[in-house]
Amino acid sequence: MLLKAGVDISRLKREIRRSLPIAAAVLSSFGEELTITETYGGVHGEGSLHYSDDAYDLRRPLEQAIIIVSQLRAAMGTAFDVVLESNHIHVEYDPD
Repeated sequence: MLLKAGVDISRLKREIRRSLPIAAAVLSSFGEELTITETYGGVHGEGSLHYSDDAYDLRRPLEQAIIIVSQLRAAMGTAFDVVLESNHIHVEYDPD
């Protein structure tokens, strides 16, 4: 697992932290390395789960991003939302 310079994962809550090895395994199966680009820092939308330490962003692979997101959703289950954004993949723990 790689972290973009300045990114801190130490505040991530237990539930979202448990998804990191799953994300790493899925990305690895596509020949990609898990790279976290944001956690609680940066600017996010109002009410974003980034601010409650329940979300992180991943570097978006250049190829097969749609398939990777589909695999992440299947592997993580319904308690997690995985969203393909224009320049990253957003993962959040949101069991409701």
